[in-house]
This record gives sequence, structure tokens and C-alpha cells, in this order.
Amino acid sequence: MQNPLPPLGWLRTFEAAARHLSFTGAARDLNMTQSAVSQQIKALESHLRQPLFHRRPRALELTEAGITYLPVVREAFRTLIRGTRAVTGDNQNTVQVQCNITFAVNWLGPRLPRFRALHPDVHLNIFTELWEPREMAEGAAVEIRYSLRPADTVRTELLRSEQYYPVCAPGYQVTLETLVGQPLYDCSNLLSNWATWAEEQALNWPDPPITYATTYMVGLSVAMAGGGLCLAHDTIAGSLIEQGRLIAPFAHRAAMPEAYYLLLSPQAEETPGAVAFANWIRAEIAREVG
Repeated sequence: MQNPLPPLGWLRTFEAAARHLSFTGAARDLNMTQSAVSQQIKALESHLRQPLFHRRPRALELTEAGITYLPVVREAFRTLIRGTRAVTGDNQNTVQVQCNITFAVNWLGPRLPRFRALHPDVHLNIFTELWEPREMAEGAAVEIRYSLRPADTVRTELLRSEQYYPVCAPGYQVTLETLVGQPLYDCSNLLSNWATWAEEQALNWPDPPITYATTYMVGLSVAMAGGGLCLAHDTIAGSLIEQGRLIAPFAHRAAMPEAYYLLLSPQAEETPGAVAFANWIRAEIAREVG
């Protein structure tokens, strides 16, 4: 008689492929080749005697059998995780957190003492990114992502929408009329940029030279040193303005297409430390925005 339970590795591959709706995405997650992922899915489908995916030209789509089977597989993995932790006494209060470096330095870091005071037993491992990642890092439970809109491969919720504006050092001499002749800095590849900020005010904007960097940290550092102006928003510059290290010399603020999102891995809700950290992030944002 055929063993009714397929190998655990096949099920793990199925869950990753279903989460990404892509064999390529599953291969990245599992550090496998796309061919190996495809072979394991075919083996699982053969074992179950029915297809789990429709193979479309540019994407995968779950069949009815796949839609039915996926929550069963995910719950089985959650049960295994809970049971393994119960047996091994594994620490559920170590949380892997992923976020961009400017957010980590300018927003998260200064507030971590408050989190530690509330949750002294929760230990954070923080991974920082320069660019928006395509997916959560392997092992990350919580991510704060700055994005137009993350793909819904994991649970995703909007944390904060903002407005952006120029900042400079206190005492820096600039007006709207002289702005175009100043050293200007910005973070590259964003829709929240100098051209759109100027366009909203109908400024005469003859495409001035702008220095771009892969992180807001460069422009903020130059601005604090009195070397020019950079674009910013409250999450990354609010505390610097409160400390008197930066000012916003103009009243106009533009709506920011990008926003901050909270992403939670499927295992996050099973980890008390991750739940505590996610709830704290929500509360901190709500306190500031409200």
C-alpha cells in the first residue's frame, strides 16, 4: 500500500511555490534550482494523483486541489513548529526583523529603549537593506518595508503614509527663488523626488543637477553638515527636526507615493516575541500619527 504521507521536503517546496506562485521564487527561498523545485512538485502531484498548479505562460495558479491542500500543509507546519519548540524549549522571544537602513537608524533605533523597557525578554536581530527587497529574508518574522505596494506573498498591512519635503541645516540660507542653484540631494529610484515636489508648486525647474544615493542617509548627513538640501519625510527626519539638527525651510509638503508597510511571516503569529514587536510597532506609529 502506498504511504499516504508525502515526504516533508515536497510539502515545504509546495508551500513555497504556492506562496510565490512561482517556481523561481520558491527556488530562491529554499536555495534550490528551479528544476529541482519543478521535479519535487511533479513528484508530489504524482503522489497525490492530481495536479496542484496550473502552469500559465508567466505564472502559476493553484488548482482546486492546490487551494484545498495549501491551508492543510501550512497548519501542519505550524503544528510541527509548536511541537518542536515545546520539546526543545526553543527560545520564542528571539525575533528576526528586516527593514531599510534609514528607518532602522533614524526611527527604530531611537525608540528601541522603549520597546526593551516594555519587553525585556524579547531579543531582536535586525537586518538592514539598502533597496526594497523582493521578498522577506529567510528566517525573518517581521519586516518594515518602504514601498509603493509590496506583493501580498505574506500578511501585509499599511503602517504609515506620509508627505515629503526639503530639509536643511538651521541657518542655511535658501528661498524658493534660489533653491535651484543649491546643492540638492535625494534617494534614487523613488517617485517622491525633487521634480514632483517642484511641479506641485509650479516652480520654474530647469532640471538642476541632483546628487543621488541608494539611501536617504547620505543626503541627510550632507544636509545636517550644512552642505545643501535633501528631501525627507517625518519618519526619517522628524526626530532630527525636533533635535534642532534639521529644519524644513518651506511650507509645502507633497503626498508621498511610497509608504511604510508591516509584513509578517506565516510563523510570526506563532512567536510571542514577534507578536509583541509587531504590536509595539503599530502602537508607536499610531501614537505619532494620531
